[in-house]
Formats: sequence, C-alpha cells, structure tokens
Amino acid sequence: MALTWAESYLGRVRASVGDTDTIFFVGARTVVLDDDGRLLLIQRSDNLRWAIPAGAMELGESMAECAVRELWEETGLRATSLTPYAFYTSYTYTNEYRHTYQQVLMTFLVNSWEGELLRQTEESVDAGFFPLDALPGQQSFVIDEALADLATFQKTGVLVMK
Repeated sequence: MALTWAESYLGRVRASVGDTDTIFFVGARTVVLDDDGRLLLIQRSDNLRWAIPAGAMELGESMAECAVRELWEETGLRATSLTPYAFYTSYTYTNEYRHTYQQVLMTFLVNSWEGELLRQTEESVDAGFFPLDALPGQQSFVIDEALADLATFQKTGVLVMK
C-alpha cells in the first residue's frame, strides 16, 4: 500500500522544516511508450494536470526502485526493464502549495512492463496512452522536456544532464 504524504520521507521532512524553506526533492520520472508510440500519461488527483508518472524516493530506495514503485502506484503497471536517460539537478520549483524544492531527478524510459493499466488510483483520476500529437488537456510542464531529452539520448547515446 502507498504511503500517505504525511507518512512519506518528503512529507516528514517538509513538516519538520516548515513550508518556507527550500529543500531537496529526490525522485524519478518514467516515460512509457507503447508499441504504437503513444505516451502513457496520468491525470494527477492533486492538480488535475496530465503528467508522466513520477514521484519522490523513500529512504532505502534507489532511483530505479523509486521509478518502478511510482509507476506502479500511479498506473498499476510494473516496469520490468528501465533505461535512465536524463538526470536533472539544477531546477528549483515551487508547487501550488508554495513548497519550494531543488529537484534531483532521474528520468527513465520504461522498456517493458507488466500488468493492467488502472485508470484511477489514489494518485490519479485518469490514465491512458495518447498519441504524441494529441496529448490531452492541461499538461505538466515536464512532458515536453522529458520527450526532447529522450530524443537527444536516443540520438547521442549520452545521458542528458541538466
């Protein structure tokens, strides 16, 4: 079962330091493309934006384990093969709760997975695979960058670092 925000490592750190300090957010994102080249997106339950599955690491997890867990929690799919392709360390982001984070994130391409896609979970109100030229509704700002960085990685074979 997924941890609640208050139970999570990041939730406990945020509660400890308060709402105004910038803290590190360490986590992972996943890009899942089906055999037709369609992108898996979830509609997040907190802000209703369409996004790629992602989230914060818990203590004792690797970034790859975090990616697998977050994909499973948000979609019901379990990644069986991952390729890291982008590493981000220089972004500072303030969310809708006015919490500011310096993000340390690895983005993974999910090469294979198992399970049935769940359209709704505790963290998402909808999910599906969408053609890249017909992505739905209001989207997270990270989608375009994640796809552009994947294209760069596939072209060069070099981990994208920002």
